[in-house]
Amino acid sequence: MPQMTGRIVDGAMSGFGNPGLGLEIIYSFVIIICSLMIYFGTKELYQLSSHKGINYFRRAFLFFAIAYFFRNFIKFILFYFNIARIIEISPKTAGILLGHTTLFIFVYFSSMAIFYLLYSVMWKRWNNSNKVYLFHILAVIISFISILFPSPFIHLTINLGLLVLVIIIVYISRKNQKKNKSKLYFIYLLLMIFWILNVLDILVPEFLRTYQIIIYLASIGIFLLILYKVLKKVGN
Repeated sequence: MPQMTGRIVDGAMSGFGNPGLGLEIIYSFVIIICSLMIYFGTKELYQLSSHKGINYFRRAFLFFAIAYFFRNFIKFILFYFNIARIIEISPKTAGILLGHTTLFIFVYFSSMAIFYLLYSVMWKRWNNSNKVYLFHILAVIISFISILFPSPFIHLTINLGLLVLVIIIVYISRKNQKKNKSKLYFIYLLLMIFWILNVLDILVPEFLRTYQIIIYLASIGIFLLILYKVLKKVGN
């Protein structure tokens, strides 16, 4: 165990000199800071209003922050074991448990972040607390599938299915809404689309490797835009 710990530390030190891993660290750091600022920035607003939509919105960004932390950790594992995908870690290596556990946590928090964001715009239509438990169960099922079935096709199918679900729900929710709210739903839609692309970047990296930088920049831009709107709202 001490030998493996020493190897991980050495890998981390050399990793900071790797441009690809350095980019991942900076990218994740920016997203995590934005997410936490949104989460804590809306705390007082929720306490004053007790608005359920704000509560689910806050939880979504807390889960985004946790998911991006583990996403960054997965990228380090990929670099350390010199593999393309986290599910390619050999069962004979000591990193198999670490890799699978990290992947499970990442997929779970990723799924819940999306579900909470959807719930934040649909809670009036879905005014039933049992749906939150169903989301947790569904997130756990998706996480187990990601570990047990390492097929890229299955990962693509699950995430594209989530993408279709997001588009349908946001479309239904934005109908007959005010213009300003419609714009907000459009931002949410973009956020969830690019987040799903981030998940695919972890599970099936070769699928989006050409557009990785574009996805990163777009994701940062969307988080910064939401942060700006939150700070503006809180400032008012």
